[in-house]
Amino acid sequence: MLEEKIKSLKKEIVNYASLVETMIDESIEGLSKRNEDLLKSVMKEKEDKANNLEMLIEEHCIEIIAQFEPRAKKLRLILMILKMNNDLERMADHAVNIADSAFFLIKLAKEESMEEILDLSSETKEMLKDSIDSFIDGDTEKAKKVCKQDDIVDELRDKIIRTSVVNMCSDLDSPDSVDQRVHIMRVAKNLERIADLSTNICEDTIYMVEGKDIKHGK
Repeated sequence: MLEEKIKSLKKEIVNYASLVETMIDESIEGLSKRNEDLLKSVMKEKEDKANNLEMLIEEHCIEIIAQFEPRAKKLRLILMILKMNNDLERMADHAVNIADSAFFLIKLAKEESMEEILDLSSETKEMLKDSIDSFIDGDTEKAKKVCKQDDIVDELRDKIIRTSVVNMCSDLDSPDSVDQRVHIMRVAKNLERIADLSTNICEDTIYMVEGKDIKHGK
């Protein structure tokens, strides 16, 4: 009975991760293709669904712990799913933030190259997918790869921020241009935070499988 509950719980968290991936994809696609319908879908329909799933999974985790009093590895797994649930909810919030900034950006008459943002989003989405795969398969090598990839994302974010600050300083007389750069930086920072949360999942996977705590440089 406990095994069945845990199997169902794992399926729920994977479905939740799939929804969050879709939210990130649509927020970036909405920005790059200037598609307001995709952005509205993220900010309304899918945000509500993500919030409901987060509460449902949390309830199920608590119910399983209360009913079965699991120990050792099973308890660690349930606690990890509970933490993943929170990480995914925060990722969903970041996807909504991206969609919100995208709405502002596509309404500007002045279009901006999204190449750097697309590069950053590609790395971020790969990290999220691999973090979920590493959890499902108990693949610590893939999890460690994701942790290393976080440095690449940080570099891409910093590059976007540097470029934006330089352009803002050279165009201070144009409020729209300054606002545009602020929202581009906001998109970059939200993508970087999603990558950080993916790294958290991988660190927890490594701890669950190997019993090694690699957080904070350990």
